[in-house]
Parts: sequence; C-alpha cells; structure tokens
Amino acid sequence: MADFDDGYWWSNDELRLHYRDYPGPASRSPLICMPGLTRNARDFEPIARLLNGKRRMLAIDFRGRGESAYAKDPMTYVPLSYAQDMDILLRELEPKKFVLLGTSLGGIVSMLLAPQWKDRLAGVILNDVGPEIGKAGAERIRGYVGQGRSFETWMHAARAMAEAQGDIYPGYGLEEWLRFAKRTCKLASNGRIVFDYDMKISEPFKLPGGEAGVDLWPLFAMLEEVPLLVIRGENSDILEKATAAKMVKKSKQATLVTVNATGHAPSLDEPEALSAISDFLKTIK
Repeated sequence: MADFDDGYWWSNDELRLHYRDYPGPASRSPLICMPGLTRNARDFEPIARLLNGKRRMLAIDFRGRGESAYAKDPMTYVPLSYAQDMDILLRELEPKKFVLLGTSLGGIVSMLLAPQWKDRLAGVILNDVGPEIGKAGAERIRGYVGQGRSFETWMHAARAMAEAQGDIYPGYGLEEWLRFAKRTCKLASNGRIVFDYDMKISEPFKLPGGEAGVDLWPLFAMLEEVPLLVIRGENSDILEKATAAKMVKKSKQATLVTVNATGHAPSLDEPEALSAISDFLKTIK
C-alpha cells in the first residue's frame, strides 16, 4: 500500500474531517478522490498505487465515514453538506488547479462543486454516476443502507458481501471479497466487524430525492469545457446507459469507458478503469 499522511480539517458545524494525503510533486494538479455513499478513503488505494507518487492524491472520508467525525444532526448527511465541507477544504488547500474523482455520491458532490470551482478544475472523473440517478438503483440502495449488521470474523463479513453483492462483481473470488470487506468495514471495540459508517446516513437518503436533492443537469453543463472521464459499470443501475451517452454528447471533452460485467460501482481496480484513469491523467499537468 502506498504511503500517506493523515490530513484533517474542520466543518462549519465543528466536525473534524479526515483525508488521506498521498504525496506527489507540487508541479502537477492534485487528484482529489471522493467516495460513494457508504464508502471511505480506503476505496482509492488502487489509484494511489497507480499514481505511485507521480501526482499528489487526497482520498476523502466524508462526514460520518471512516476517520471523519459523525454528524450531530443526521439531516446534514446530504450532498449539499458534503459539498460545503469540501469547499472549506479546497479553500484551505488553495490549489491552482486540481482534478476531481468522484464515485457515485462523490460524483454528485463533484458536480455541486462545479459552479464555484470550474475555473480551477483541470479535469473530472465521474465513476458510475451522472446528473440522473437510475430509479431502480436508488431503490436498491435505500433497501440496504443503514442496516447495522455485524460479523464475527472478516471471513463472515466477506461471505456476507459476496451474498449481497455477488451480481455486481460476478468475477470476484474470496480474496477480492475479503479486500472488499476490509475497505467497507472496520473492527469495532467489541471485537465485531461492522460497517465503517454512521448508520444515520440513511435517514435523509430515504426521503424522496435524497440521493441528490437537486436537478444536476444545469450543474453538469458547467463541466462542458472541462476534460471529463465517465466510467460506467456495464450492468449499472445507477448510471444508465442512455444517461451516460447523453453526458458524453453534452460535453466537449468527454470520454466514456465501460467496465465489463460489473454493476454499481466499479471498484477502480479493474484493468479497464485503471488504464482509462492513467491515460486521462497523462493529459493533465
């Protein structure tokens, strides 16, 4: 695993938030990675290995996930709050230019940041998300988010993940499911394996429109001039094929890459995804 430093910043409501800071040369635009709804900074370990110190990379823990503090008010677990948190971090970092990589929820936050930061965006990578959220996918996620399950061992956790999401990653073997479990879960103080997020993140998400809350097409339009890479899982129920095609049509500098035999969302350690990200970043200083 690539070496990183732990970075922290404070939200407007006084939460200490965390990111992994993988070092790289100051001459290149940093890559800022934001995870999906129930995920955390560990999801981007494959990208850190890919970069291997050639570009600085920040991997974010949104509030209520990973090493970031849990919110006092669960109704702040919404994309606009995450975008406000990220705006504070970006103002502290003051990068001249930067690249955003957002998986699912992280991609929604990327679009929400566009109006304020489009002049500094050197590029955007949207992993299996767009301005329209597939209804079937949204319902599926509402069905499992916030369920406080726990597991006796990592092996039990891995097998539970395989049972629940085997259709999303049909090519995974036990080794991959163990890695998946260790990125998604943590060891609790009672010795049980639990999901590494605040179960209360489900409260606003389960409200109508909670997956985004706003019409994102006008925000996506602000990325029209920005180099854009769209990664889509072939079987995704969140980023539908027609939506991805519409995104590419509306953008002047967009590339669409499909990860075969994968649902929502590609884990970004697939060869197609890594190759696409590598090629995309080579075009950006």
